[in-house]
Amino acid sequence: MSFSRRLFLQSAAALAVLPKVAWASGRDLVAQTAMQQIAPDGYPETPVWSYGGAVPGSEIRLPQGARLQRRLVNNLPQSTTVHWHGIRIDNAMDGVPGLTQDVVAPGEDFTYDFVVPDAGTYWYHAHNRSVEQVARGLYGPLIVEEADASDVDHDLTLMLDDWRLDPETAHIVDDFDNGHDQSHAGRFGNLVSVNGRFDPSYPVQSRDRLRLRLINASNARIYDLALDGLTGWIVALDGMPLDTPMAVGESFPLAPAQRADLIVDVQAESGAIANLVSREREGGFGLVRFTVSGRTAKASRSGIIPLPPNPLPQMVLDDAPLYRMTLQGGAMRWLESAQLGKTELSGRELAQLGRFWALNGHAERPSEPFLDAQQGSAHRIEFVNETAFPHAMHLHGHHFRLILSDGSLGPWRDTVLVERGQTRQIALVADNPGDWLLHCHMLGHAASGMMSWFRVT
Repeated sequence: MSFSRRLFLQSAAALAVLPKVAWASGRDLVAQTAMQQIAPDGYPETPVWSYGGAVPGSEIRLPQGARLQRRLVNNLPQSTTVHWHGIRIDNAMDGVPGLTQDVVAPGEDFTYDFVVPDAGTYWYHAHNRSVEQVARGLYGPLIVEEADASDVDHDLTLMLDDWRLDPETAHIVDDFDNGHDQSHAGRFGNLVSVNGRFDPSYPVQSRDRLRLRLINASNARIYDLALDGLTGWIVALDGMPLDTPMAVGESFPLAPAQRADLIVDVQAESGAIANLVSREREGGFGLVRFTVSGRTAKASRSGIIPLPPNPLPQMVLDDAPLYRMTLQGGAMRWLESAQLGKTELSGRELAQLGRFWALNGHAERPSEPFLDAQQGSAHRIEFVNETAFPHAMHLHGHHFRLILSDGSLGPWRDTVLVERGQTRQIALVADNPGDWLLHCHMLGHAASGMMSWFRVT
């Protein structure tokens, strides 16, 4: 048996209820190996790395303002850490080896303990050798609930991922240092899953209203999402509510690490199928399939109420300094040279070391911060993409606002997609003290040079 492109593109991977796993204790996050049916039925199970024995790891759901405590227990053959993506937490809890904590070696443990200040959709994932560990399955959803729940019939978390599987064994192909991937668009898989499953279905009724919490856990794939048999609104991006919900048009992008919360109404009638799909130039493929049976007794809802805002800092940009971060390198725009530590190396020398990218001339996290900010100060960062590929630039410990082409402030984000040849500006209030990572979330790009950091004191 083999995976055909036709099977991949025409598959409709749908929602599966997140695995319910017995933890070693209620406060333990056990990183361990496991077996899971990732490929379609009839193929072998896939050896994965997991939190608690399944991919994704169990959903952590708690109210806004609550304290999250989890002890990471490392039962893997590699050192690891956990990054709590999008949560504005204490720097010591951010999970970045060599910047905020030491790695957790095999057989060791580390306790994460912090308060979650913002409601919304977030996730947790490995942050040591991420290009491998996330691709093997080390991630899970983190949901922080508003005080008043949304008026919906179903609140569904959907983690999107793609897997590079051997078509005979269904094992993960372990070419994580593949130079072609790292120097091009990144690691793409040949099978897409939703919540770690291939092509399950989820039953709904016509006129149901759903909250869909979409999380892109893929290493490099940008989904171009569209609705079929559903209509609705984007109500939050990267966990942060929109002041005015946006109606979902033909499609919208979701880059690696980004999240989007949708409120959608099921328009398909009983006996039909509604879908969340991704459109690509080669043809679209299904992501989530909802089988419609019956009609809810409730009357159709009209309009949408915005989610309550989170306690984000006030953004005043008067005289805020502008910092330029240039994205460099990669195939078709090869580096002429860049800094590696204190040494200037040629592009050829860097490529031999597996370094294909640079941020402002540095092909690894530099010794000095890109930005040294006073706590509470406002700053603008201009990402200038001189490469031939898109990049999802992620800031740790903070959310920022996009600066739109007319100079107005767009939505709050923690990860911004910068297309090839594009320049995008963001506005940041540096209100969270510590040393914070700034990197491309195409994880192969980060591993091969696109890594920097900023300091808030």
